[in-house]
Amino acid sequence: MDNALSHRLDTLWRMESPVLIARLARMLEGDVGRAEELAQDTWLAALERWPAQGVPDNPGAWLMTTARNRAIDVLRQHQRVAGQHAQYASELEPQPLPSPDDSDALQDDIGDDLLRLMFVACHPVLSPDARVALTLRLLGGLTTEEIARAFLQPESTIAQRIVRAKRTLAAREVPFEVPRQAALPERLASVLEVIYLIFNEGYAASAGDDWMRPALCEEAVRLGRVLLHRLPAWPQIHGLVALMELQASRAAARVDAHGAPILLPEQDRTRWDWLQIARGQAALQQAIALGGGEDPYVLQAAIAACHARARRVQDTDWAGMAALYQRLARQQPSPVIELNRAVAISRADGAAAAWPLVERLAQDSRLQDYAPLAAVQGDLLAQLGRGEEARAAFLRAAGLTANAREKAVLEARAAAVST
Repeated sequence: MDNALSHRLDTLWRMESPVLIARLARMLEGDVGRAEELAQDTWLAALERWPAQGVPDNPGAWLMTTARNRAIDVLRQHQRVAGQHAQYASELEPQPLPSPDDSDALQDDIGDDLLRLMFVACHPVLSPDARVALTLRLLGGLTTEEIARAFLQPESTIAQRIVRAKRTLAAREVPFEVPRQAALPERLASVLEVIYLIFNEGYAASAGDDWMRPALCEEAVRLGRVLLHRLPAWPQIHGLVALMELQASRAAARVDAHGAPILLPEQDRTRWDWLQIARGQAALQQAIALGGGEDPYVLQAAIAACHARARRVQDTDWAGMAALYQRLARQQPSPVIELNRAVAISRADGAAAAWPLVERLAQDSRLQDYAPLAAVQGDLLAQLGRGEEARAAFLRAAGLTANAREKAVLEARAAAVST
């Protein structure tokens, strides 16, 4: 198989596998594990035929028809056809699939199945780690090896996590459905949390040699857009999409040609994606218009917008950002949010104004081994002319981070402090 065909097939799988799994899971009464197996069997059949016979004009329709027929065989083997014939009449005696030009009804159906799959993969009965892994596997089309590589964990660990997640869903008989209105806010919060966890790991890798993992950012943004398309009336979804768009818009300027980090004040803002910023700002305005002005995701997006609006670093509205952090802390109390507010205050009013806040936060046991706290201490101490203490703080921060790129930046900052 030549490289061009291999790349095309890989792209097709990533695009089509979530659709296949979602449709099959509905046919199989929510059996996500069996649905994934059938989708993979269908893909293997495609890999056996397409290199020799050529890729069909409508590969998605070919995959869907083949997968659907395999699911029908499973239903027949389990002798469920009689009881389910009415429900699945259209599936058991399928009509020709509509062409891409007149398949609005089919697309709506697939979209609903994808939404159901998203709520299943992100179900609160699973641990956050399991939700992330299962979501990337089922909705992102990533292999177990790719997920393990993204999170710097053994492939066997990720594989076991996914298997256990599917077993848990089956054992708890989690229904393949979008939650009813009363349960939707809590379940939606779980979905949004998973998407944001994926984005954050891509935006600022917690460990390893890379500062960013752009593929995870892109996958999180894609999942957010899918969710927003199906549930457009929820302001928190608009807020999360806005936040991710605004943050991701800076990706090209966050690393140099060698992959080394470039901190925000030194970034070349002409390399920011201003079209993506415009999309993020539009999503933010829609979230506010829908009444979500105090939602934590919306407030974080508003903070990101303060950076996005500033064509020069000196134009940043730090005072406005500090006020937004204060509002965010009321909605979502957290020492990390208070630390970020202290940074904004230091930029607006000087290091002396922020130092008492940081000293107080240094007494919080939750931040004892938090590298960003030590980095902020180093930055403020350097501004206050306390060079030896600043250097020690930067070195402490370097010792606390597991990311090699971040460690190098912090060690360089320690070396650059005037003593």
